[in-house]
Amino acid sequence: MIIALAQINPTVADLRGNRDKIIAGIETAQRAGADVVAFPELAVMGYPPHDLLLHAGFIADAARAIEQIARACGPDLTALVGFAERNPESAGRPLFNSVACCRDGRVVAVHHKLLLPTYDVFDESRYFEPGRTCETAVLPTRDGGSVRAGLCICEDLWNDADFVSRPLYHTDPMQAFAQAKVDIVLNVSASPFVVEKQSYRERLFGGQAAKHRVPIVVVNQVGGNDELVFDGASSAFDAQGRLIGRAKAFEEDVLAVEFRPPRGASPGFRPSRIEPYPDSLGSILAALSLGTRDYVRKCGFREVLLGLSGGIDSAVTAAVAVDALGSDAVRGVALPSRYSSDHSLDDARTLASNLGIRFDVVSIDEMHAAAERTLSPLFAGRAPDITEENIQARIRGNLLMALSNKLGCLLLTTGNKSELAVGYCTLYGDMCGGLAVLSDVPKTTVYELGRYINRRAGRSLIPERTFTKPPSAELRPDQTDQDSLPPYEALDAILHRYIELEQSPEDIVASGCNSSVTAQVIRLVDRNEYKRRQAAPGPKVTTRAFGIGRRMPIARGGGRL
Repeated sequence: MIIALAQINPTVADLRGNRDKIIAGIETAQRAGADVVAFPELAVMGYPPHDLLLHAGFIADAARAIEQIARACGPDLTALVGFAERNPESAGRPLFNSVACCRDGRVVAVHHKLLLPTYDVFDESRYFEPGRTCETAVLPTRDGGSVRAGLCICEDLWNDADFVSRPLYHTDPMQAFAQAKVDIVLNVSASPFVVEKQSYRERLFGGQAAKHRVPIVVVNQVGGNDELVFDGASSAFDAQGRLIGRAKAFEEDVLAVEFRPPRGASPGFRPSRIEPYPDSLGSILAALSLGTRDYVRKCGFREVLLGLSGGIDSAVTAAVAVDALGSDAVRGVALPSRYSSDHSLDDARTLASNLGIRFDVVSIDEMHAAAERTLSPLFAGRAPDITEENIQARIRGNLLMALSNKLGCLLLTTGNKSELAVGYCTLYGDMCGGLAVLSDVPKTTVYELGRYINRRAGRSLIPERTFTKPPSAELRPDQTDQDSLPPYEALDAILHRYIELEQSPEDIVASGCNSSVTAQVIRLVDRNEYKRRQAAPGPKVTTRAFGIGRRMPIARGGGRL
């Protein structure tokens, strides 16, 4: 049996485009002599469709798309296609998260997802009724034989008590498949990227295969949909848990694996290709690039615009944008003020030249002075403070949004996760824009990414001075970030423990972090939820990003018992 794992990049709600992409994959698999071709979870709709699933017309159109896909299948090929099927019962959630088995022009069977994740970015219990039984399918082969397969969807493979400290579900579908003595388990997934997650996936899937002595193949979605980036890397494991095939990461691909069932001669898999998977920094850069490219294009834009300050955040954002879209589609603008240093403007200009992007300079001095004159009667008797600094940021935001409107470019914001976490950013100022490329990248990692970008290029795309000068917003004389914040190494260590590990203040201090700094950071994180709620979305690359995966109240108390 030849199994083709077709990791496609669907667009959410583009039923026609996704249908055509799936049919093209079926035709390719048929020409290649495959017996089975598998597509990702909810492939017809794109994952995640969110509350589109509550629209009856959307579900009906998806059902018609499945029928059209089934008609593209001949008698010698089974296509496994993810979609949402309506629940015919009068009670329970309205839908099932399903995979359709299509063959010989029709849907021959539908299997439902059993384990519905409701944590982090997942909220499947909002829409779906869980399946009731672990179902198997007999899949015919071109040589007249057949394979008994266990069919499951994404989370169904993840409830292994050996890999989680507290299983979330009372059942493990893999145990049921093992008891049913299936020849192979086929899993259709939409598992989003998080740094280092691929190694965990492969340990989990390989461990499940070895523990139950059954081969496992997994097809994963690829591409960016809003905040989520899917890295593909579809994979296959033999009954000893060994990785025997891996598709390309961060791009569409079809991985064909040849499986021989245990009843025949030489059971198991024939060797397949194993594509490389990038290291930590390489995978973060690839995820940011793919997430940016797909967000821009799927939202209907062709070009992007960003402010270039001469600092590391805007430099890395610009480099990611060029990697994602090409230099012709990126435009940088410097907006210096009376507080901007000459070297910042020089570094911004050098960066733009190195990246090959258009670069413009628009001084904000006249607008800044006009705002000060206009407001001076109302500010009389009050000492200068952060208000005057924020005026400058908002003038820049206003000008960049005007350019975005006039030129039809999507404006990228350049703030990082560390500053967004503690509110070191200005609403309607540097937070203006449609996509926050680095919003889930801590400041220390931004520096590491910048170095990685230069190493990969073999030259200093990002000027060396950008790495070595003290970071500064340059909104007042001689300002540095550390006037307002702890050193970024200390700040990021606390933020990682508080946001991603969800540790208590006591545990954070016990790890070696300063107690007063820890209290200050936690207070800033909690009180700045209102800013983050108004921030642009950005690609998720860490285990806990701001946005749909971290839901915190805005109006709240801060005391503890």
